[in-house]
Amino acid sequence: MAEYSDSASMPTIKHKVFAYITHADRLLVFSHPDSPDAGIQVPAGTMEEGEDHEEAVMREAFEETGLTGLQLQAYLGEDDHHVPEVDQTDRRRFYHLTCEREPPAAWRHEEKHPSDGSPGPYTFEFFWVRLPDEVPPLAPGHDAMLPKLLERLAARL
Repeated sequence: MAEYSDSASMPTIKHKVFAYITHADRLLVFSHPDSPDAGIQVPAGTMEEGEDHEEAVMREAFEETGLTGLQLQAYLGEDDHHVPEVDQTDRRRFYHLTCEREPPAAWRHEEKHPSDGSPGPYTFEFFWVRLPDEVPPLAPGHDAMLPKLLERLAARL
């Protein structure tokens, strides 16, 4: 399920999951101190063979952040993001998760076994930003479902 290609003219499709993790009115984002040009991102990753979307987003959220006490709240939507350098389309499914425990304001965490097959570990620097005004420009496509998240949060008030 992670990828397929029907012909030489069709790009490979990789199935990805993205986690918009909130705590109160804040969104969790991170940077790559060893790769600053990767931009500010939200936790995300590639689905593993046989994994369903909800399992994948919970696994990725934990592996990338180290946070426990995360709760899946809602599916927000899907979009396709073409990666021309490798002729690949990332089919991205976005979810809203909440952090039910009091999290640190900022922290570093190492993802030891990246799901994209590249050698790890990756070091991430996590921090919270207030929604919607403090959200910095995110890596391409990471903001695709932020309007849906904001609608959802506004409806809960």
